[in-house]
Amino acid sequence: MKTYFLTTLWALLLGFLVLTEAQATHLRAGEITTRRISSTSLTYEVTMTTYHDEIGGKTASDQQDPSYFCFGIGPAVAVPRAERRAINRATTVNIYRATFTYPGPGTYRITCTITNRNENVRNIPNSIQTSFQLETIIVVNAGLGLNSTPVLLNPPLDSARVGQKWCHNPAAFDADGDSLAYRLYVPSGRIGDEQGNCTRRVVAGYSDPTAIGVNRINEAGTGPATLTVDAITGDVCWDAPAEIGQYNIAFIVEEWRDGVKIGEIIRDMQIIVTASPNKRPALVVPADICVEAGTLIQQTIRATDPDNNRVELSAFGGPFNVSPDGQQYNPALIAKDFATFTPTTAQNTPATGTFRWQTNCAHVRAEPYDVVFRVIDLPRGSGQTQLATLESFRIRIYAPQPKNLTARPAADPAGRAIILNWAAYSCGSASLPAETKMAIYRKEGCDQATFDPCSDAGALAAAGYVNVGNVAIGQTSYTDNNNNQGLKRGVQYSYRIVVVLPRPNNGQSVVSEQVCVNLPQQVPLITHVTVDSTFDTRGVITVRWTRPPGINPQDGTGPFQYRLFRATGLTGTNFTQIASINTTLQPTVGDTVYTDRGLNTVANAYRYRIEFYYTDPASGQLQRLDATENASSVRLTATGGVRRIQLTWQANVPWSNDNKQHRVYRSKTGPNGPFNLVAVVPVTTANTYTYTDQGADTYAADGVQPVTMSIDSSYCYRVETVGQYSAPLTTLLLNNYSQGVCAMPIDTTRPCPPQLAIDTLNCASLTPDAFCNQTTFANTLTWQNPSTGDCDRNIVKYRIYYSPCEGQDLTLLDSVNAPLMTYRHENLMSFAGCYEVRAVSRSGRESAPSNRVCKDNCPYLQMPNVFTPNGDGKNDVFQPTRCPRFIETAELTVVNRWGVKVYQSSNLSLDWDGKNSQGKEVPGGLYLYQITVKFIGVNCNAPAQIYKGWVELLRETGAN
Repeated sequence: MKTYFLTTLWALLLGFLVLTEAQATHLRAGEITTRRISSTSLTYEVTMTTYHDEIGGKTASDQQDPSYFCFGIGPAVAVPRAERRAINRATTVNIYRATFTYPGPGTYRITCTITNRNENVRNIPNSIQTSFQLETIIVVNAGLGLNSTPVLLNPPLDSARVGQKWCHNPAAFDADGDSLAYRLYVPSGRIGDEQGNCTRRVVAGYSDPTAIGVNRINEAGTGPATLTVDAITGDVCWDAPAEIGQYNIAFIVEEWRDGVKIGEIIRDMQIIVTASPNKRPALVVPADICVEAGTLIQQTIRATDPDNNRVELSAFGGPFNVSPDGQQYNPALIAKDFATFTPTTAQNTPATGTFRWQTNCAHVRAEPYDVVFRVIDLPRGSGQTQLATLESFRIRIYAPQPKNLTARPAADPAGRAIILNWAAYSCGSASLPAETKMAIYRKEGCDQATFDPCSDAGALAAAGYVNVGNVAIGQTSYTDNNNNQGLKRGVQYSYRIVVVLPRPNNGQSVVSEQVCVNLPQQVPLITHVTVDSTFDTRGVITVRWTRPPGINPQDGTGPFQYRLFRATGLTGTNFTQIASINTTLQPTVGDTVYTDRGLNTVANAYRYRIEFYYTDPASGQLQRLDATENASSVRLTATGGVRRIQLTWQANVPWSNDNKQHRVYRSKTGPNGPFNLVAVVPVTTANTYTYTDQGADTYAADGVQPVTMSIDSSYCYRVETVGQYSAPLTTLLLNNYSQGVCAMPIDTTRPCPPQLAIDTLNCASLTPDAFCNQTTFANTLTWQNPSTGDCDRNIVKYRIYYSPCEGQDLTLLDSVNAPLMTYRHENLMSFAGCYEVRAVSRSGRESAPSNRVCKDNCPYLQMPNVFTPNGDGKNDVFQPTRCPRFIETAELTVVNRWGVKVYQSSNLSLDWDGKNSQGKEVPGGLYLYQITVKFIGVNCNAPAQIYKGWVELLRETGAN
């Protein structure tokens, strides 16, 4: 997408910018960048780059030394100006540089506050009294290595014209190859800030520039003016200014690695808007490219001006290693080859420039390089405005392809390993990071897949390859033994290798050509694990296998033996030997089949392995040669659905059951048939072994027997899988049956919710002695099913749900089988609680909840008004009369007639023996009491109740 810029002659700007040099900084823009400079400490170099107007504000620019950095910890530090260089006759770039060592990892906010902004900024009230504050956030973590923030290589000096779209691109470059993202931000600063202030605050009263002016429409006249930033490219565009003047905006460049944001910098910049009739020049750049390291990139850039003005071409971006003022921004990279762009002097229109870059292996990285080209016209006559156009060119560089990959089986036949070799890598380890690896990928089967070096790194995995190992880039061999588990014999393997650079660059090479190899087959192949009958104690599975190829029965190593092992489950590993079969490998002998009986094929799948033994001629003893891959029986599950049965099946076998037609059989008799073939199911990929039976019979050869799926009937199934080993093992089709399994469909309707009732308490009719000394309680529930409604009447049980508190979720308490419709909830600590009942149909569907019923306690508390603590055993204690009921917590406080507290207790007994809290008897007389009591009730959040009263304590005269 083409974007446009405009820059203005500074002499023209002075005509309408009235500034007070004593206060204004004439600061055009700036940002703060960082880089870690020590691998043994958390020491960073922090650089602030600012751009100053040297025509109207040279005095203020001269005085801007030092500046004060806040490093996110500790006080502000004065940092002297390190450099001051001219970009053009009107602008200087000022560099302030400091080092700082952080005490530990963390996220730190680096700021610098400069006292005054320019006067008369249109979208900042009282701008000359408002500070200019820059900010950068970094994540300090040793694990990020010598990380640096991105640098902004395009100077922020672009001006705008009324009614014309204005754009700026910072030409951000991250030397570590981290991903960048962009977003707009409100400039920071506040009125009255002094240098050294570390508190961040956005500008008060800041206005979006698009809100200023009368005719606020975009350049095309199709909508309102907008201010946007492209989150990926970084193009900041104002489409379009409505009035002349000076404006400030800010945007953030975010730095991301592995999906985690590790920093962000803010560029705050001014935009000068003028009016001009000049027409902007046109720019043509090449399409984005993706090349191999070592390629010489040479591209022509063309520019024309409609007014036939002379033009100047320029370029910015990481490949040049040049900062906005024309200096090398990272001298440490001087050993690399950098790009050039010529000429950058004025030319007549049409003009051309040449971009040239000799790439090398050090330039490889996952993120592309962005180059920003710009053309500026040079209008004739004084006081005219220059216009500019900008476009981006993106370059991605990948590493060369590894060459001469070969593969061969290892010499040890029992090792089941493959040895890979390849040529020394063309880039050489010296030109690549030390952590660069050669990654080895493997998959079963060979094909002619091609890989685009410019696509993402997930292409190998998408093609079925698995990373089986990584070695140092200088290594040229690898032995693959499947992590000491051994590779499969007879399977054809495809290998590819690829160079992978370490993070953060994270680039990679072209994928190598494949090499195909297979281990010779020297042991049998299991071909069948098929379920013959389905029972819980007498199930039967038949196992078949082939004779070992490549073994000559007459070579003197016989006799031979097969040993059969079995484990329980699709992925079972508890193998135990179940048979030994001696053989001479004669084809007329039926010694490659075994019938395994007495199994629980209802509950389990079973897994088998065969070990092959030969006779050692020297010792005459049997020696193990090798073992087959494990192979399981087919496991089928059936789940009842609405007027249908959902079937799924799976098997854990060394052959492939994909891309074949599996067969589904149905019976209404039982899990052992007789069965009728009802469907042939095409299976394309793993994990899609499913079939939904709605009663149809789509296979006519054995007679069509459709059924109407009834919720009152059970339907039984078994599945026949069809599979095949990959070439060159065998082309034989392998047919295996699952166990039989039965299921019932369900109806579309649920049961109706019951109507629930609970036995109630009449608190008013209870005597004071009710429930006295009773420690457990019970609630009785009864319910009825509605006689009307469209619902399932086939109820098999009821589920009772309960909570001791109203307003809380109920949990399952118990269930009772139909037709019983009553339940007694016993052994409760109180009556309080809420209940619901739900009916469950024969198909397992649960009704909506019944009405909720709650039952509460009848609390009771009564206190006397006199007691005589004289030790005669009668009325010696002040305590509740009769039986208090359902008290959860209680507190008794007693005060004398003058309000002085004499006793306090939290005992549930609520008793007082006439003594104070120190154990001394109090004198007789009238005392006031307050009882704060919380009763157990269905409202668990109910507040405590307050009981107040008086009691007279009687003693003999003279009592203390």
